[in-house]
Amino acid sequence: MPVQKHSARESLDILFDDWFPQDDIVLEQLRHQLQLVELPAAYEVFRRGDACRNYLVVIDGSVRVQALSPGGREVTLYRVAGGQSCVITTSCLISQEVYPAEGITELETTALVLQQGAFNEMLGKSEAFRRFVFANQGQRLSDLIHRIEDVAFGRVDVRLARLLFDQGRKGAGRVSATHQKLASELGTAREVVSRQLKVFERRGWIRVGRGSIEVLDTESLASVWKAAD
Repeated sequence: MPVQKHSARESLDILFDDWFPQDDIVLEQLRHQLQLVELPAAYEVFRRGDACRNYLVVIDGSVRVQALSPGGREVTLYRVAGGQSCVITTSCLISQEVYPAEGITELETTALVLQQGAFNEMLGKSEAFRRFVFANQGQRLSDLIHRIEDVAFGRVDVRLARLLFDQGRKGAGRVSATHQKLASELGTAREVVSRQLKVFERRGWIRVGRGSIEVLDTESLASVWKAAD
C-alpha cells in the first residue's frame, strides 16, 4: 500500500473530535502512529485470502467491497465512504482471520491506516478508541445486514428502478454503467438485469446505450420502488 509521508494530524483530529478529550494521551499516540495514505482509483486495497495487517478509516473517496461467487459473479457488499471504517477489515483484525472478500477503490481515495500491533494496543488501553471502533463497526454491520436482506429478498425490478433513479439524478439523467456492473450492484446475474432493462426501455422509461443508460422518466421509475415500500 503506497504511503504518503506527510502528517495525518489534521484528518485524525477531525475524525476523533467527538470521541477523545483533546488532552487524551492515547490521542497523541495515535497522531504519531496513524499514516495517511493516498490511493489511486481502481486500486486493490485487499484481496480474498489476504492476511489483515492494518485498520483502515476512509477520509475521502470510496472503497467498494465485493464478494465473488464460485462461478465468478461479483456481488457488491457495501462501500466504505468518508469517515467510515471497513467492517470486514475490523472483523478480520479482531478475529485474526483472512479476508473473505476484496476491496477496490472507486475513486482517488485518502485513508488513515493504523498497523495491526498499534490497533491491538490502542484497543486494549483506550476506552475512547474502543467506543469509536465498535460504534463504527455496529453501524456498518447494520448496513451490511440491510444490504443482505435487500439482495436476498428484494425484487430485482424494484431495486433496479431505485438504482437507476438514484444514479440518474447524480449523473444528470445518465447512468454510466454496463449491464454487468449493474448486476454486481444488485447481486444478481447480468442476464436478469438485461431482461429488466429491456422491459423499462419498452415502457419508454429509459434508453439503453453502449456502456450507459439514459433515464427518460424518473417518475415512473420512482413509482416502482415507492409502490413496493
